[in-house]
Amino acid sequence: MPRIVPESRMSFYPEMPAGPEILEPEPPPGAARPKRPLSAKLADALRGLKVGIRGHSSFFVHFFFSALVLAAAVMLRCDLEQWCLLLLCIGLVLTSELFNSAVETLFRGLDESTKEKCWRCLDISAGAVLMASVFACVVGAAIFLKQLMALLE
Repeated sequence: MPRIVPESRMSFYPEMPAGPEILEPEPPPGAARPKRPLSAKLADALRGLKVGIRGHSSFFVHFFFSALVLAAAVMLRCDLEQWCLLLLCIGLVLTSELFNSAVETLFRGLDESTKEKCWRCLDISAGAVLMASVFACVVGAAIFLKQLMALLE
């Protein structure tokens, strides 16, 4: 049975016709699939990042607060270790939001009877984002309070 391949992967299959989607011929049983070039993998990953960022408004809230944290770190003259912790927390929150967006996207594609069985997955993924955000706030508060105390001395 042929698989549908996104248009972005057409460069890897130049003999296929152009269009929004193309059918990839199924390889014979036991045959190895051809390796995709690194550039195609990177293009897919960047497209996924773009879809994840544009597709969900809560991502912009995290971007806004990330910008505030970075501005505060500059103003409070954080040292290298503090910058690393702050950037790690920002990365963790944004990554958890991308995973949450992926679960939401999958959930929207389900039929109604399957959605009834799987709605808790949405709650769990949203809880993961909340947990990452709360711990990032705790780490940020600890770092910024230490820096504020040092400036006030």
